[in-house]
Amino acid sequence: MFSHIKEDNQPGMVDISEKDITHRVAKASALIKLPNEIKNLVKDGEIESKKGPVLTTAIIAGTQAVKKTHDLIPFCHPLIINACDIVIDFNDESNLVVTCTVSIDGKTGVEMEALTGVSVASLTIYDMCKSVSHGIVISDIELLEKSGGKSDIT
Repeated sequence: MFSHIKEDNQPGMVDISEKDITHRVAKASALIKLPNEIKNLVKDGEIESKKGPVLTTAIIAGTQAVKKTHDLIPFCHPLIINACDIVIDFNDESNLVVTCTVSIDGKTGVEMEALTGVSVASLTIYDMCKSVSHGIVISDIELLEKSGGKSDIT
């Protein structure tokens, strides 16, 4: 049974009023495959573009997205975010791995916030680099960990 479908078969936000407040953490990731034209722009761990520092801007955009998840996804509850950590690293193939870890003390999880953070950070990288190449591939957006609710994922 889907939790966002009410008895009258209409959509609705889940009632969390009876749930306990617990510490909740979620971590998500995404892979960004970069074409060589963009890999060649990397200097001191940053991609410099005409629009500015790509990875720094992506971290800011991802953080803003985490805070706005409830505005983007209809049945997400507005949350007070305790912490949001977005890390963008190069892997062995010189592609990017974006991770977003979000924590709250609340009645509902933060999986969607972590997934939204990596998605918007990744889209920001695409946007800032697309003038160099449209060969950028964003893939493998996934929830890596979640804790503090009914079930944990590790």
